[in-house]
Amino acid sequence: MSELRLAERMARLGTETAFEVLVKAKALEAKGRDVVHLEIGEPDFDTPANIIAAGTEALRKGFTHYGPSAGLPQLRETIAQYVSETRGVNVSPDEVVVVPGGKPVIFFSILALVEEGDEIIYPNPGFPIYESMINYVGAKAVPIRLREEMDFRLDVEELGGLINDRTKLIIVNSPQNPTGGMLTKNDIDGIAQLIGDRNIMVLSDEIYSRLIFEGEHHSIMSVDGMKERCILLDGFSKTYAMTGWRMGYGVMRADLATHIARLMTNSNSCTASFTQIAGIEALRGPQDSVDKMCAEFKRRRDVMVAGLNTIKGFSCRLPKGAFYVFPNVTKTGWPSKKLADALLDDAGVAALSGTAFGDFGEGYLRFSVANSIENIEKALDRVGDWAAKNL
Repeated sequence: MSELRLAERMARLGTETAFEVLVKAKALEAKGRDVVHLEIGEPDFDTPANIIAAGTEALRKGFTHYGPSAGLPQLRETIAQYVSETRGVNVSPDEVVVVPGGKPVIFFSILALVEEGDEIIYPNPGFPIYESMINYVGAKAVPIRLREEMDFRLDVEELGGLINDRTKLIIVNSPQNPTGGMLTKNDIDGIAQLIGDRNIMVLSDEIYSRLIFEGEHHSIMSVDGMKERCILLDGFSKTYAMTGWRMGYGVMRADLATHIARLMTNSNSCTASFTQIAGIEALRGPQDSVDKMCAEFKRRRDVMVAGLNTIKGFSCRLPKGAFYVFPNVTKTGWPSKKLADALLDDAGVAALSGTAFGDFGEGYLRFSVANSIENIEKALDRVGDWAAKNL
């Protein structure tokens, strides 16, 4: 067999460790091991019945064909109304691009806006795809450290020191993966003031904006003068337990939306039509399933944090949103990756090392609370027993 010669850029492409750990955990299960899955960022609830019904009906009605690359007009209209109402700005359908999941908004925005050598500021620890995509296009990844003592909010003053003439894009994420941290209104206003009249875009990842336990969501898109500089990333996966439906969207100025839609044409053609009809029902239909899911995640968060804080070597803050907890494990004396591996291999608990989310994640683990209280309690017992024997 001839040598596989990959393009040099492939060496710069990262991954999402959650999926790798999931594979390893499934392999252990195939050998008969019992594993508690707290690694994957996916609601364990089924998609609400009204949304499934709308998708099924759409299939029967013939929504099985190509649609426009930017999304079906009726869904773009619905999203424009929803974002106008929730963010307090006027959004028109031509400012909306529907894509298969949230990641294409990240990938396409960076591809469309950033040249080699440009700088992108991104949160660290943060969603690993940010850094992966920045490196892939040959830009310089500039981390803004999220610190535990600030409840994992970014330090606006520190951000000011990182912005320079090469800064093309700033990525913000609130509520945040992996920490559950949330930006305050003062933080958001401070970021907007720092940017001032500089030609810097903000990619605001608000995929967890409906999963908030304390406080309220603030979007930089809502700040006066920021809408034309903001790319809003949101979607259906987390809010409506629709991860497998693959549907997200970006909201941005219309001239940029045209180019993002062209990237869709070149990569995916379009998002599946029947899922988009289901998306209309998700946004327009009853929202009680979202409220129930959020309340249940809060209950689980409380159990998980209280339990972790009784385990030797672990200390955990109460995250304000999303469905993750991010305990500090420095007092175990174990590096994060080694500890996460040991908990899976020895205790049958699948978690992620903080370093899966960047260098500043060292000293932390991420547990997803997208599992039942019964399983969370089982995981806590196992981690506690392991710590008692090994620490």
